[in-house]
Amino acid sequence: MSDVPQPDRFGFLHIDLNSFFASVEQQLHPEMRGKPVGVCGTMADTGALIAASYEAKALGIHTLTKVGEAKRICPEIILVNGSHTEYSRFSHEIAAAVERCCPVAHTPSIDEMVCQLMGRECEPPNARRIALEIKQAIKDDVGDTLRCSIGMAPNRYLAKIASDMQKPDGLIGLLPSQLPRAIAHLELRDLPGVGAKTEERLNGKGITTMEQLLALDRTGMHRLWDSVWGDRLYHWLRGGETGDDGAPVASEVQKSLGHSHVMGPEFRSDGGAWSVAHKLLHKASMRLRMEKFYAGAMTVTIKYALTTEQAGRMGAKKHSSGIKSKGWAMEARFKDCQDTLSLLDVLRNVWKQRPRGEEFERPFFVGVTLRELIPEDEHQASLFGDPDNRADLSKTMDKLNLKYGHTTLHFAGMLPARDTAPTRIAFTQIPVQYGVEYM
Repeated sequence: MSDVPQPDRFGFLHIDLNSFFASVEQQLHPEMRGKPVGVCGTMADTGALIAASYEAKALGIHTLTKVGEAKRICPEIILVNGSHTEYSRFSHEIAAAVERCCPVAHTPSIDEMVCQLMGRECEPPNARRIALEIKQAIKDDVGDTLRCSIGMAPNRYLAKIASDMQKPDGLIGLLPSQLPRAIAHLELRDLPGVGAKTEERLNGKGITTMEQLLALDRTGMHRLWDSVWGDRLYHWLRGGETGDDGAPVASEVQKSLGHSHVMGPEFRSDGGAWSVAHKLLHKASMRLRMEKFYAGAMTVTIKYALTTEQAGRMGAKKHSSGIKSKGWAMEARFKDCQDTLSLLDVLRNVWKQRPRGEEFERPFFVGVTLRELIPEDEHQASLFGDPDNRADLSKTMDKLNLKYGHTTLHFAGMLPARDTAPTRIAFTQIPVQYGVEYM
């Protein structure tokens, strides 16, 4: 595209819910309002917070702060286990509130939404009015603890940047006539898609500040990134569009689905890990059928906690939970299927091949992923049919579990873990509701 000056209009609103998980907890529990709250994936001191309220952030407690460190900083902090179901429900309710004001065009994650403006909505005063109406609709329809920051910009990429520039409850607009100088004060890490490794790579090429990045012409940006991404970024940061406008490229067919879980101390044994793996497969196989796929491969991952002596001897990696660990994974391929019993047979066979030895005695993490997904309409039925009626059994179980909850009817092996390994908080997508639950 050419560098023709763009008219001073907004094209997108990016809505970023502030401290979403913690705000939902404060909405559900009025006694938590105005107090530091930390949402945990696991209550173990070595676990990390997945969200912190603004009262906690004011004390220096943030997302990924270790639970033990949060308690040291603020002994009075209220710690709660994250509720996937509640956060999913609130996300859908907020989307409905936003829709009253402007259609939601994209949902990048459970706590973000993007609206595309059309016609006179793009005029700055009208865009601002819509943004304020969205804030009020969320407050009126969902709850007054749910605040959001909204970024207004000519493209999606800049709207995302703007939404992060003022928190909480911010409203920032980036007009083409203000660009790129309006973002020159930001850090490189403030750019979506620039993490620690990318920043290090840019620093190695002599780019350490946003001003240096913005000083590059289009050719320089292409060379810096060594790909078309540099060309796109050059235009986005100046208010232009490039066709995809920063949207992720969608895969034609979903490649995998699965679940993983950092287990509580009571399940960190061989038997406990097996029961958790069984439950993870139970949920994954149910989702497989709900999403109308067959699977042809399964990957099982186990991470084992190491003692200080073992970790020093082996040069162990540190898990995100803070635990020094040694990992093991194995993939098994099989004739594509979707019933729980057949998939459970695969899991059993993989499980028998897990490693043994002193460093493999303390499992703390289990993951089960179904891969090589095939849409139902592309599946070739077996010439020998289904002699054990496994498919019918799974469908019957699904009917009851959809009506009463996914652990209502299950095989005995997952009984010890029936109430553990809850559905994980979804950060990168809006969960789908199956029956009475979100998964």
